[in-house]
Amino acid sequence: MSNQPTPLSNAALASQRLAQLGLVINALLAVVKLVAGLVGNAYALVADAIESGTDMIGSVVVWGGLRIASRDPDDRYPFGYGRAEALAGAVVSALMFGAAAGIAIEAIREIRTPHHAPAPWTLGVLAVVIVVKEVLAKKVLQVSEGSGSVAAAADGWHHRADAITSAAAFIGITVAIVGGPGWEPADDWAALVAAAIIAINATLLLRTALGDLMDRAPDITIQSVVSTAALGTPGVLAIEKLKIRKTGTAYYVDIHVQAEPSMTLHDAHILSGIVKSAIRQRIPAAVGVLIHMEPYEPSNV
Repeated sequence: MSNQPTPLSNAALASQRLAQLGLVINALLAVVKLVAGLVGNAYALVADAIESGTDMIGSVVVWGGLRIASRDPDDRYPFGYGRAEALAGAVVSALMFGAAAGIAIEAIREIRTPHHAPAPWTLGVLAVVIVVKEVLAKKVLQVSEGSGSVAAAADGWHHRADAITSAAAFIGITVAIVGGPGWEPADDWAALVAAAIIAINATLLLRTALGDLMDRAPDITIQSVVSTAALGTPGVLAIEKLKIRKTGTAYYVDIHVQAEPSMTLHDAHILSGIVKSAIRQRIPAAVGVLIHMEPYEPSNV
């Protein structure tokens, strides 16, 4: 048997590597933005540093979730550890909610407190941050699409949220500098807008994670592919029931297949194996396929 990694495992490994890279980048950016924000009198940058801090913690959570999810099934967890991915995504969402609340509270306090305008050089720091975070977000989201990882998707959108908050900070600081006296709180308003964006992204990510944790049916496209693969198998006359659930990056399929009533148990067993292979060929992520063989009864179809 070949020991070569499957495309699915390659995608999972790529997700773990990007989570590690994100951890390092977020740590560096958090320090840079915090120092620049404090020295340059730009609270929007300080808020951005807080977001990078949650990104850093989020990358640790995602990395841990991916490592746990990659474990093979055992006697204690016969369906594997895939749910660790969705759980990691939910934890990252909670971190984003906390960051949004903290940023919003501090932004409101800064708006009500008179202060100096931000230093113009802080715009350069933000420009670099925006580029770095958007590039990282695209890479992570691209890998998450290939693996179907909820945790990786959460990490990618977390990076993108950071890029968006940095863009909002850039606009706010620009307004504060160009507007002159009286416009100093513009960067604080930008931080408030950033907090709202983070909260919206957190809500969307949490819905996805909870859906996986509660065995929500996958996209209709997946169900259609499974149905087509089963019905396209010679000897299959109809399918009665089809249930699919997603666990991490894997799918578990439960399908009732109808065949000729006079078919022997031996032949029915062989046919079920062919159907299983057909489904797995169309969807490699279908690691568990349970076939229920039933006699074909036109009146019940």
